[in-house]
Amino acid sequence: MTEKPLISIEGIARRYPAPGRQTTTIFENLWLPIRRGEFVCMIGHSGCGKTTVLNILAGLDAPSDGEVIVDGKAISGPSLDRAVIFQSHALLPWRTVLGNVAFAVKSRWPKRAKEAIEEQARRFIELVGLGGSERKRPAELSGGMKQRVGIARALSIEPKILLMDEPFSALDALTRGTLQDEVRRICLDTGQTTFMITHDVDEAIYLADRIVLMTNGPGARIAEIVENPLPRERSRIDLHRHPHYYALRNHLIDFLVTRSRTLRDQPADGHDPRHPPVVRPSAAPELVVTTPGDAATLPLAAAHKH
Repeated sequence: MTEKPLISIEGIARRYPAPGRQTTTIFENLWLPIRRGEFVCMIGHSGCGKTTVLNILAGLDAPSDGEVIVDGKAISGPSLDRAVIFQSHALLPWRTVLGNVAFAVKSRWPKRAKEAIEEQARRFIELVGLGGSERKRPAELSGGMKQRVGIARALSIEPKILLMDEPFSALDALTRGTLQDEVRRICLDTGQTTFMITHDVDEAIYLADRIVLMTNGPGARIAEIVENPLPRERSRIDLHRHPHYYALRNHLIDFLVTRSRTLRDQPADGHDPRHPPVVRPSAAPELVVTTPGDAATLPLAAAHKH
Protein backbone atom coordinates (compact mmCIF):
# COMPACT_ATOMS: atom_id res chain seq x y z
CA MET A 1 0.00 0.00 0.00
CA THR A 2 1.75 3.16 -1.20
CA GLU A 3 -0.82 5.85 -0.42
CA LYS A 4 -1.36 6.95 3.16
CA PRO A 5 -4.51 5.24 4.48
CA LEU A 6 -7.51 7.33 5.50
CA ILE A 7 -8.09 5.02 8.49
CA SER A 8 -5.32 3.29 10.40
CA ILE A 9 -6.32 0.82 13.11
CA GLU A 10 -3.17 0.44 15.18
CA GLY A 11 -2.86 -2.38 17.69
CA ILE A 12 -6.29 -1.99 19.27
CA ALA A 13 -7.60 -4.36 21.93
CA ARG A 14 -10.79 -4.50 23.98
CA ARG A 15 -10.90 -6.07 27.41
CA TYR A 16 -13.66 -6.19 30.00
CA PRO A 17 -13.21 -6.83 33.72
CA ALA A 18 -15.01 -9.90 35.00
CA PRO A 19 -15.69 -9.87 38.79
CA GLY A 20 -13.89 -12.72 40.51
CA ARG A 21 -12.29 -13.87 37.26
CA GLN A 22 -9.60 -12.90 34.84
CA THR A 23 -10.23 -9.99 32.49
CA THR A 24 -11.99 -11.12 29.31
CA THR A 25 -10.15 -10.15 26.12
CA ILE A 26 -12.61 -9.86 23.23
CA PHE A 27 -9.88 -9.13 20.67
CA GLU A 28 -6.36 -7.77 20.75
CA ASN A 29 -3.56 -6.41 18.60
CA LEU A 30 -5.69 -5.58 15.56
CA TRP A 31 -3.93 -3.66 12.80
CA LEU A 32 -5.77 -2.60 9.66
CA PRO A 33 -5.26 0.25 7.17
CA ILE A 34 -8.23 1.35 5.03
CA ARG A 35 -7.67 3.37 1.87
CA ARG A 36 -9.70 6.41 0.90
CA GLY A 37 -12.69 5.32 -1.22
CA GLU A 38 -12.37 1.67 -0.21
CA PHE A 39 -15.26 -0.57 0.87
CA VAL A 40 -14.14 -2.98 3.62
CA CYS A 41 -16.29 -5.69 5.19
CA MET A 42 -15.46 -7.51 8.41
CA ILE A 43 -16.80 -11.04 8.86
CA GLY A 44 -16.70 -13.31 11.89
CA HIS A 45 -18.91 -15.20 14.28
CA SER A 46 -20.80 -13.50 17.10
CA GLY A 47 -18.46 -12.72 19.98
CA CYS A 48 -15.39 -11.86 17.91
CA GLY A 49 -15.84 -8.13 18.52
CA LYS A 50 -16.99 -6.86 15.11
CA THR A 51 -19.50 -4.40 16.54
CA THR A 52 -16.98 -3.27 19.16
CA VAL A 53 -14.48 -2.49 16.40
CA LEU A 54 -17.15 -0.46 14.59
CA ASN A 55 -18.07 1.38 17.81
CA ILE A 56 -14.40 2.25 18.36
CA LEU A 57 -14.22 3.62 14.81
CA ALA A 58 -17.37 5.65 15.52
CA GLY A 59 -15.90 7.00 18.76
CA LEU A 60 -18.70 5.40 20.78
CA ASP A 61 -16.25 3.10 22.61
CA ALA A 62 -12.57 3.36 23.46
CA PRO A 63 -9.98 0.63 22.96
CA SER A 64 -8.20 -0.84 25.97
CA ASP A 65 -4.94 -0.62 24.02
CA GLY A 66 -3.87 1.01 20.77
CA GLU A 67 -5.62 3.73 18.82
CA VAL A 68 -7.39 4.53 15.57
CA ILE A 69 -6.04 7.29 13.34
CA VAL A 70 -8.45 8.96 10.88
CA ASP A 71 -6.98 11.39 8.36
CA GLY A 72 -3.91 11.91 10.56
CA LYS A 73 -5.77 12.43 13.86
CA ALA A 74 -6.46 9.95 16.67
CA ILE A 75 -10.14 9.30 17.38
CA SER A 76 -11.11 10.71 20.76
CA GLY A 77 -14.91 10.51 20.51
CA PRO A 78 -17.85 10.75 18.10
CA SER A 79 -17.54 13.06 15.12
CA LEU A 80 -19.75 14.13 12.23
CA ASP A 81 -16.87 13.08 9.96
CA ARG A 82 -18.01 9.52 10.73
CA ALA A 83 -21.62 8.50 10.08
CA VAL A 84 -23.15 5.26 11.36
CA ILE A 85 -26.00 3.24 9.87
CA PHE A 86 -27.28 0.85 12.53
CA GLN A 87 -29.26 -2.40 12.24
CA SER A 88 -32.31 -0.40 13.30
CA HIS A 89 -33.16 2.76 11.37
CA ALA A 90 -33.19 4.82 14.64
CA LEU A 91 -35.39 7.54 13.12
CA LEU A 92 -37.11 10.25 15.15
CA PRO A 93 -40.78 9.15 14.97
CA TRP A 94 -42.22 12.65 15.32
CA ARG A 95 -40.24 14.01 12.35
CA THR A 96 -40.96 13.52 8.67
CA VAL A 97 -38.52 11.97 6.23
CA LEU A 98 -37.34 15.47 5.34
CA GLY A 99 -37.21 16.43 9.01
CA ASN A 100 -35.05 13.43 9.96
CA VAL A 101 -32.50 14.06 7.22
CA ALA A 102 -32.55 17.85 7.68
CA PHE A 103 -31.87 17.36 11.42
CA ALA A 104 -28.59 15.64 10.54
CA VAL A 105 -27.67 18.31 8.00
CA LYS A 106 -28.32 21.09 10.51
CA SER A 107 -26.16 19.27 13.08
CA ARG A 108 -23.32 19.21 10.55
CA TRP A 109 -23.72 22.80 9.36
CA PRO A 110 -25.61 24.69 12.12
CA LYS A 111 -25.10 28.11 10.51
CA ARG A 112 -26.59 27.20 7.13
CA ALA A 113 -29.86 28.82 6.10
CA LYS A 114 -33.00 26.70 6.40
CA GLU A 115 -33.46 26.65 2.61
CA ALA A 116 -29.91 25.34 2.07
CA ILE A 117 -30.38 22.67 4.74
CA GLU A 118 -33.60 21.44 3.14
CA GLU A 119 -32.03 21.49 -0.32
CA GLN A 120 -29.15 19.29 0.93
CA ALA A 121 -31.63 16.94 2.65
CA ARG A 122 -33.83 16.65 -0.44
CA ARG A 123 -30.81 15.85 -2.61
CA PHE A 124 -29.94 12.80 -0.56
CA ILE A 125 -33.56 11.73 -0.18
CA GLU A 126 -33.70 11.67 -3.98
CA LEU A 127 -30.40 9.82 -4.07
CA VAL A 128 -31.86 6.87 -2.14
CA GLY A 129 -35.04 6.82 -4.21
CA LEU A 130 -37.47 8.41 -1.74
CA GLY A 131 -38.41 11.48 -3.73
CA GLY A 132 -42.08 12.23 -3.09
CA SER A 133 -42.02 10.77 0.45
CA GLU A 134 -40.50 13.81 2.15
CA ARG A 135 -43.61 14.59 4.22
CA LYS A 136 -44.23 11.04 5.45
CA ARG A 137 -43.44 10.05 9.02
CA PRO A 138 -41.66 6.79 9.93
CA ALA A 139 -44.94 5.11 10.90
CA GLU A 140 -46.07 5.49 7.28
CA LEU A 141 -42.99 3.83 5.82
CA SER A 142 -42.03 0.21 5.19
CA GLY A 143 -38.94 -1.25 6.85
CA GLY A 144 -36.92 -0.84 3.67
CA MET A 145 -37.99 2.77 3.27
CA LYS A 146 -36.99 3.51 6.87
CA GLN A 147 -33.53 2.11 6.20
CA ARG A 148 -33.32 4.28 3.07
CA VAL A 149 -34.00 7.31 5.25
CA GLY A 150 -31.23 6.15 7.60
CA ILE A 151 -28.85 5.86 4.65
CA ALA A 152 -29.86 9.29 3.32
CA ARG A 153 -29.37 10.81 6.77
CA ALA A 154 -25.89 9.32 7.09
CA LEU A 155 -24.78 10.36 3.61
CA SER A 156 -26.30 13.85 3.83
CA ILE A 157 -23.59 15.02 6.24
CA GLU A 158 -20.97 14.00 3.65
CA PRO A 159 -18.87 11.98 6.10
CA LYS A 160 -15.28 10.95 5.51
CA ILE A 161 -16.25 7.46 6.67
CA LEU A 162 -19.52 5.55 6.48
CA LEU A 163 -19.84 2.87 9.18
CA MET A 164 -22.48 0.18 8.66
CA ASP A 165 -23.56 -2.25 11.40
CA GLU A 166 -25.42 -5.01 9.53
CA PRO A 167 -27.97 -2.46 8.26
CA PHE A 168 -29.87 -4.93 6.04
CA SER A 169 -30.05 -7.94 8.37
CA ALA A 170 -33.66 -7.40 9.47
CA LEU A 171 -35.04 -6.91 5.95
CA ASP A 172 -36.62 -9.42 3.57
CA ALA A 173 -34.39 -10.80 0.82
CA LEU A 174 -35.83 -8.67 -1.99
CA THR A 175 -35.61 -5.40 -0.05
CA ARG A 176 -32.14 -6.29 1.21
CA GLY A 177 -30.91 -6.87 -2.34
CA THR A 178 -32.40 -3.59 -3.55
CA LEU A 179 -30.73 -1.60 -0.77
CA GLN A 180 -27.41 -3.35 -1.34
CA ASP A 181 -27.64 -2.25 -4.97
CA GLU A 182 -28.36 1.33 -3.89
CA VAL A 183 -25.49 1.45 -1.40
CA ARG A 184 -23.05 -0.01 -3.92
CA ARG A 185 -24.12 2.49 -6.58
CA ILE A 186 -23.83 5.44 -4.20
CA CYS A 187 -20.42 4.39 -2.87
CA LEU A 188 -19.04 3.91 -6.38
CA ASP A 189 -20.48 7.21 -7.59
CA THR A 190 -19.30 9.26 -4.62
CA GLY A 191 -16.07 7.45 -3.72
CA GLN A 192 -17.37 6.97 -0.18
CA THR A 193 -15.01 5.20 2.24
CA THR A 194 -17.03 2.49 3.98
CA PHE A 195 -16.48 -0.01 6.78
CA MET A 196 -19.22 -2.59 7.24
CA ILE A 197 -19.71 -5.60 9.48
CA THR A 198 -21.83 -8.50 8.32
CA HIS A 199 -22.53 -12.21 8.75
CA ASP A 200 -23.64 -12.51 5.12
CA VAL A 201 -20.97 -13.95 2.82
CA ASP A 202 -22.81 -13.04 -0.37
CA GLU A 203 -23.32 -9.48 0.84
CA ALA A 204 -19.60 -9.12 1.49
CA ILE A 205 -18.71 -10.58 -1.92
CA TYR A 206 -21.04 -8.16 -3.68
CA LEU A 207 -20.12 -5.00 -1.78
CA ALA A 208 -16.55 -5.23 -0.55
CA ASP A 209 -13.18 -4.49 -2.07
CA ARG A 210 -11.53 -6.32 0.84
CA ILE A 211 -12.97 -8.73 3.40
CA VAL A 212 -11.40 -8.96 6.86
CA LEU A 213 -11.79 -12.39 8.46
CA MET A 214 -11.85 -12.57 12.28
CA THR A 215 -11.15 -15.73 14.26
CA ASN A 216 -13.66 -16.71 16.92
CA GLY A 217 -13.68 -14.84 20.22
CA PRO A 218 -12.78 -14.34 22.95
CA GLY A 219 -9.20 -13.50 22.11
CA ALA A 220 -10.11 -12.90 18.47
CA ARG A 221 -7.59 -11.67 15.91
CA ILE A 222 -7.50 -10.91 12.21
CA ALA A 223 -6.82 -14.26 10.56
CA GLU A 224 -6.42 -12.92 7.03
CA ILE A 225 -7.53 -10.22 4.64
CA VAL A 226 -9.23 -11.39 1.45
CA GLU A 227 -8.89 -9.21 -1.63
CA ASN A 228 -12.02 -9.48 -3.75
CA PRO A 229 -10.91 -10.78 -7.18
CA LEU A 230 -14.16 -9.73 -8.86
CA PRO A 231 -14.15 -6.54 -10.95
CA ARG A 232 -15.15 -3.39 -9.04
CA GLU A 233 -17.85 -2.71 -11.64
CA ARG A 234 -19.91 -5.84 -11.03
CA SER A 235 -23.54 -6.78 -11.50
CA ARG A 236 -25.58 -8.83 -9.06
CA ILE A 237 -27.20 -10.70 -11.97
CA ASP A 238 -23.87 -11.86 -13.42
CA LEU A 239 -21.96 -12.25 -10.16
CA HIS A 240 -22.22 -16.05 -9.98
CA ARG A 241 -21.01 -16.38 -13.58
CA HIS A 242 -17.62 -14.83 -12.87
CA PRO A 243 -14.87 -17.51 -12.93
CA HIS A 244 -13.53 -16.44 -9.51
CA TYR A 245 -16.91 -16.26 -7.74
CA TYR A 246 -17.13 -19.78 -6.36
CA ALA A 247 -13.47 -19.89 -5.35
CA LEU A 248 -14.04 -16.73 -3.31
CA ARG A 249 -17.34 -17.89 -1.82
CA ASN A 250 -16.01 -21.34 -0.91
CA HIS A 251 -12.95 -19.78 0.72
CA LEU A 252 -15.11 -17.53 2.93
CA ILE A 253 -17.54 -20.29 3.89
CA ASP A 254 -14.68 -22.67 4.68
CA PHE A 255 -13.27 -20.04 7.01
CA LEU A 256 -16.57 -19.46 8.83
CA VAL A 257 -17.44 -23.15 9.14
CA THR A 258 -14.02 -24.55 10.04
CA ARG A 259 -10.97 -22.33 10.13
CA SER A 260 -12.34 -19.46 12.28
CA ARG A 261 -12.59 -21.92 15.16
CA THR A 262 -9.43 -23.92 14.61
CA LEU A 263 -7.27 -20.83 14.11
CA ARG A 264 -8.39 -19.45 17.47
CA ASP A 265 -7.32 -22.65 19.21
CA GLN A 266 -3.99 -22.92 17.38
CA PRO A 267 -0.82 -21.16 18.56
CA ALA A 268 -0.27 -17.89 16.70
CA ASP A 269 3.40 -18.75 16.04
CA GLY A 270 4.67 -16.91 12.98
CA HIS A 271 1.53 -14.73 12.77
CA ASP A 272 2.45 -11.06 12.43
CA PRO A 273 -0.56 -9.02 13.65
CA ARG A 274 0.73 -5.96 11.80
CA HIS A 275 0.79 -7.84 8.50
CA PRO A 276 -1.87 -10.58 8.42
CA PRO A 277 -1.85 -12.74 5.28
CA VAL A 278 -3.49 -11.15 2.24
CA VAL A 279 -5.32 -13.75 0.15
CA ARG A 280 -6.82 -13.45 -3.32
CA PRO A 281 -8.91 -16.56 -4.16
CA SER A 282 -9.07 -17.43 -7.84
CA ALA A 283 -10.59 -20.02 -10.14
CA ALA A 284 -7.23 -21.79 -10.43
CA PRO A 285 -6.46 -24.45 -7.80
CA GLU A 286 -4.11 -21.97 -6.13
CA LEU A 287 -4.39 -18.85 -4.02
CA VAL A 288 -2.16 -15.81 -4.13
CA VAL A 289 -0.98 -15.16 -0.58
CA THR A 290 1.01 -12.03 0.15
CA THR A 291 3.07 -11.87 3.32
CA PRO A 292 5.37 -9.04 4.41
CA GLY A 293 8.26 -8.69 2.01
CA ASP A 294 7.22 -11.20 -0.62
CA ALA A 295 4.40 -12.54 -2.71
CA ALA A 296 3.98 -16.22 -3.39
CA THR A 297 1.48 -18.46 -5.08
CA LEU A 298 0.67 -21.38 -2.83
CA PRO A 299 -1.66 -24.38 -3.02
CA LEU A 300 -4.94 -23.85 -1.18
CA ALA A 301 -4.00 -26.09 1.75
CA ALA A 302 -0.69 -24.32 2.21
CA ALA A 303 -2.30 -20.89 2.10
CA HIS A 304 -4.56 -21.83 5.01
CA LYS A 305 -1.52 -22.46 7.15
CA HIS A 306 -0.17 -18.92 6.87
